[in-house]
Amino acid sequence: MSPKHSPLADEHAALGAKLVDFGGFEMPLSYPEGTIAEHLACRRAVAAFDVSHLGTVRVTGVAAFDLLQESLSNDLRKVAPGRAQYTHLLDDEGGVLDDIIVWWVDEDRFDVMPNASNTDRVRAAVGGDDVTAERAVVAVQGPAARETLAKVALEAAGVRRFGVVGFDYEGARCVAAGTGYTGEDGVECAVPADAAPAFWRAVLAAGAQPAGLGARDTLRLEAGLPLHGHELGPGITPLEAGLGWVIGWDKPTFRGRAALERIRSSGGPARRLVGLLTHQRRPPREGDVILRAGSAIGRVTSGNYSPVLERGIALGFVPAATAEGDEVELDLRGNPAAALVVKPPFQRLDPDTGAPRT
Repeated sequence: MSPKHSPLADEHAALGAKLVDFGGFEMPLSYPEGTIAEHLACRRAVAAFDVSHLGTVRVTGVAAFDLLQESLSNDLRKVAPGRAQYTHLLDDEGGVLDDIIVWWVDEDRFDVMPNASNTDRVRAAVGGDDVTAERAVVAVQGPAARETLAKVALEAAGVRRFGVVGFDYEGARCVAAGTGYTGEDGVECAVPADAAPAFWRAVLAAGAQPAGLGARDTLRLEAGLPLHGHELGPGITPLEAGLGWVIGWDKPTFRGRAALERIRSSGGPARRLVGLLTHQRRPPREGDVILRAGSAIGRVTSGNYSPVLERGIALGFVPAATAEGDEVELDLRGNPAAALVVKPPFQRLDPDTGAPRT
């Protein structure tokens, strides 16, 4: 099957992007300056990402709220129209079928944003219409994100963190949310497909550096943010991943609740997700064994080189009793590497001690 294309495909080609198949979409992995430069642009100034591969399932009508409340793990009563919420779609065993951002656009309209390859699965659970092809989503991220976006769309730039606002761009009605996946402040803008190329060019002209999926992954790993298929998935519960706050214990029902209640009542999960900070540049990789006193205690779920710390970092599941500050060893494909158990986000840690920078 041929990959789908973002409304910004021609823009990426014109910029010389390296394109890859991701979640059924052909998307930019990086641009000529490379992943590390794109990563540091986001940490230090502003970068723009095309994340149009993410799905948008639009659920509307008077029954939309109740349907999402019963289907997803978090409690929508914590928020209101004009707000966004991070949540999970669980299976009966409490495993994460997908992690999702819900944009509550107005009273009876919710834009449910699943991971690319899970759009059909989420739509089967919550109903609604798949409107993914009707828009592009541009994520403007970094400490200068709002200042930069204000030159293009002032109302979008003013959206509060996890807020949702409508805005106009050259006559096109758009939606912005104060969300992102980089560990930096920023805004994600859903722009109708026909207006998206001009919007993208305007954001770059305002000063944003284009960044691809490579930088998106290293940024989210530095921030300690989970990736579905790695730190989340069937067989991995929100409790194991340290995301118990996405569970709406105060609402009467949602799929997977009984399984999570059993884990909670038995003393909690047997394993937990931790950060691992190495003392060398060589990056850990998914599947590398985590050892303590010579015995395997877990495996790396995501690993890479940290451009900010200039050393290898990773996430992985270890026994629940493992504490921050504990020393472990990673088997990097036959090469041992000492590592420190830490609490992300990594970019805010001292690279030598693993303690939060003051």
